[in-house]
Amino acid sequence: MSDVDVSRRRAWLMAARPHTLPAGISPVVVGVGIAYALGVFAALPALAALVGALLIQIGANFANDYYDAINGADTEEREGFTRVTQSGMIEAAEVKRAMYLTFLAAMVVGLYLVYVGGLTIVVVGLASIAAGIAYTGGPFPFGYHGLGDVFVFLFFGVIAVVGTVYVQAAAYAPALPLAPPAGTLPTAAFVASVGVACISTAILVVNNLRDIETDRRTGKYTLAVRIGYTWSRVEYVALLVVAYLVPCWFVANGFGVATLLPWLSLPLAASVARTVCRHDDADHLDPALTRTGQTLALYSVLFAVGVAL
Repeated sequence: MSDVDVSRRRAWLMAARPHTLPAGISPVVVGVGIAYALGVFAALPALAALVGALLIQIGANFANDYYDAINGADTEEREGFTRVTQSGMIEAAEVKRAMYLTFLAAMVVGLYLVYVGGLTIVVVGLASIAAGIAYTGGPFPFGYHGLGDVFVFLFFGVIAVVGTVYVQAAAYAPALPLAPPAGTLPTAAFVASVGVACISTAILVVNNLRDIETDRRTGKYTLAVRIGYTWSRVEYVALLVVAYLVPCWFVANGFGVATLLPWLSLPLAASVARTVCRHDDADHLDPALTRTGQTLALYSVLFAVGVAL
């Protein structure tokens, strides 16, 4: 096996950005916990939701790598994790093809979820794929216009958690419903989604905080570029505060004190927040990006276990 082959496999792994995958897995984990607590857990829809979420996450990562390169947002001055298109490790056309193939695979998985959840899943699935492309591609890439935080909050938080609960609950109703069956969109799912959405968005905040200077020079006006270092840090801390307040709603609504288990991840969250508030260089913020992802993963597992108990 040659070094070239190893290098190429590593390049594709870098393009998939495994450090971002907690943002795809965590909403499904929380959605499974909520479904179990409400007595509507269904293994096969949950598994399909997980695979679909990961495929959309990876497809969005390919899209981001490709469009940032061709739009000139990725340059040699950019700090942080290597982008394979900009660096020339993989041809742009190959990355674009991989993006479309990955989204196609997500659609194939989605066919089963459409059978379970009906028209609602068609709308949500197509919107998720379109948003993954439009984040950095298309005539109005909203990641370049300060809307990336909203995108992550909605699609990797609210929609992902609620959608996971929905397909499990819908499995107990007649197949191919034209509208969500009664009881398939519980309030608890929406509230739980806010915690995941906040920490998922915090991951993006760290990424954009690190890239403020290079993004500004290349015309990529993320929210961090628009509001600056201080307010980006305020946003980061506020997102964490809201996430850790979410379990209180579950205690107040009879789910039991076990739903406070996510608080066990607070020391990690506080440690990362200190780093984010004190530093703006890649040497500190790249590890903070990874550790925010770890915070999300730990928070989500603890949340799922706590609410299920």
